[in-house]
Formats: sequence, C-alpha cells, structure tokens
Amino acid sequence: MQIPATSIKSAAKPVKRKVDGVLLLDKPVGLSSNIALQKAKRLFRAEKAGHTGTLDPFATGLLPLCLGEATKFSQFLLDADKEYLAVVRLGVRTSSGDPEGDVIAERPVNISLSDLQQALTGFMGEIEQIPPMHSALKHAGRPLYEYARKGIEIERKARRVKVHELEIESFSGDVCHLRVRTSKGFYVRALADDLGEVLGCGAHLQGLRRTGVGPFRIEQAQSLEELSELDELELDRRLMPADIMVEALAALPLDLEAAWQICHGQPIWLPRLMVGQQYRLYAPDGRFLGVGEVNQDGKVAPRRLVVT
Repeated sequence: MQIPATSIKSAAKPVKRKVDGVLLLDKPVGLSSNIALQKAKRLFRAEKAGHTGTLDPFATGLLPLCLGEATKFSQFLLDADKEYLAVVRLGVRTSSGDPEGDVIAERPVNISLSDLQQALTGFMGEIEQIPPMHSALKHAGRPLYEYARKGIEIERKARRVKVHELEIESFSGDVCHLRVRTSKGFYVRALADDLGEVLGCGAHLQGLRRTGVGPFRIEQAQSLEELSELDELELDRRLMPADIMVEALAALPLDLEAAWQICHGQPIWLPRLMVGQQYRLYAPDGRFLGVGEVNQDGKVAPRRLVVT
C-alpha cells in the first residue's frame, strides 16, 4: 500500500512536549538571538520558548532562554544588570557602531593609556545615553534598525542609564578591551562610538561577549554543540527551575488554604506586608506557584502564576 506523501511528512515532524525551565546558552557568533532560540527549542522539542533580551549576531555569550512556564518570568531578567567584555577599535567609526556597518570615518590614533582612563571616567555612574539607530527600539511601531537600513535618521531622546563598573582589561594602541557592568537599557555600541568622539579619533565596537545577566554567569552556560550531543533526559537535567528567574524576591510559603486561594486568582491577607512588595509564592509541599504582589488593600494578589 502506498503511503501518501503528506502522511510521511507529518510523521517525520518532531512531536512537541511540555518542558519548563531556564536554559543558559552561550550564543555563538553569527546567529541572531531568535535563531539561537529556535535551535534550542527544537533540541528540547519545547512547546513554548522565549529569550530574555537579545544579543546582536556579531556578539557572543550569555543568552538565558525560558522554556514553558518559565517564559512568564522573562521580564525579571530584561530588567536585570548586564556584564560584557567589549573590544573597541579606535580610529575607525562605522555607520552602525559595530563591525557590520560601513566605515564612515578614519582618523589617526595617538592615545595613551592615561588618555583612555581619563575619558572613561566620564562614562561612570548615572549618565545620559542616546540609543543608536541600529537598535530594536520602536518608532511608529517599527524598530529603529529598519529606518537605519534605509538611511533614515530618527531623532532619539537621551535615556538615563547607569554604569556600575567600567574597567580596562587591556590596551594596545588602537584596540582596547573593556569590562562593563551596566543597568538595563545600556548600549555598548553607543559607549564605543561616544568614547571615540571624546578621544577625538572615532571608534566602533569590534567585538562583544556578554558574561553576566542578573545572577547568571557565562561559566554556567552551554553551547548549542554541547547540547546537541545530549539525549532528552540529559537535556532536561541542564534546565534550571523557573523560580530561579525571581530568586531576588523574598520567598513566601503558603498554607494549603492560602495556596488554593492564590491558584484561583484570589488575593490573600498576611500581616506586616508593604504595598507594592513582590514575593515568590510556594505551596506547602515546596512547589513554586508564581509571583504575587501586595495590592492597595494590603493583600498579596497573584501577578504571574505557573500552571500546576
């Protein structure tokens, strides 16, 4: 009996499964964050997956991915501090501020280490930064990079960001390696471009590796190649639980009645709570239920719950 081609095609398609957790991926150079996410999603056969903030294709490093129920808490990492190792090339300015853009200016470099150190002091602490045109920020519903590719310049307002640490790892005349730890919303490519202007020679971001996101470190991450060699059971063991995304919040254990109320969308009253405070909520058996927030009535109301 001849089997229809459509049946063969559907039979070959991997069956997706419900899998929950956080994967720390070491994104390789050349892949967009979305393509890296889709590759990891296929490896796990996950029904649902999302990332917690993008890395440009030329950049590498830590890309936390959320699978299943963990996707509900991705916002907590979007707001987290980030840490990078940046390679800044002095003397060459590009249209995008990175190696993927066209060279728009070249100037001689006559910079000493002390010149570089002095210039970097102006970027420490709370600063105003204008987001680059080559970014995913939206204007009229479209990302800025779409306008940039068409040669259209959109006026951008400076944003308040914070640089916690900015240190020189090495310096060799026209290339410097920097370690940067920043608040959310900071663009390292904008730092490189602005630094070049302060030094008077121009610059662009030649390479970037993200080494930290919130509580996570690059040493905990795994590559797609490493993951592709594992069977499904071992893959699942590499996942962290969803509540690790909200580890910074205080834990609030609930009794059986309170857990039932929260899981059914009902706020609960507990003593000594502050309005606006958020908590990790746990059932009596230790299961993670989600995140609750104290409302104006002084009650803990469910904000993000996992399916239990």
